[in-house]
Amino acid sequence: MVRNEIKVQNAVSVGPYSQGIDTGDLIFLSGQTPLDPGTGKLVDGGIREQTEQGLKNLFNVLKAAGLNSDNVLKVNIYLTDMKDFPEVNAVYKDHFSEPYPARTTIGVAALPLGARIEIEMIAKR
Repeated sequence: MVRNEIKVQNAVSVGPYSQGIDTGDLIFLSGQTPLDPGTGKLVDGGIREQTEQGLKNLFNVLKAAGLNSDNVLKVNIYLTDMKDFPEVNAVYKDHFSEPYPARTTIGVAALPLGARIEIEMIAKR
């Protein structure tokens, strides 16, 4: 199996992992928290701003692989507070079109660096 790392300029990692792995047909994107690539810190603001930044980070990985949001098949969202679900949905809907990718949203106790959201994706060429 082909397994190539997708490298994104100015991406911030908080551990030993690849931003994405390209297997030729499927692209697996690691979970992204709302880190500002310029500062390496969480973006200011609430769940709306954190969701926007997490998606922006993921779309940068997709772009590096020559893809866009239309190529996304599956999205997993991790929230530290399920009360944020409606606001996350509102932001999410602005970034995808029908038919929307399959999706799972999971409530978790905590995320790296105190983030309120982490998002991961699987895309297909």
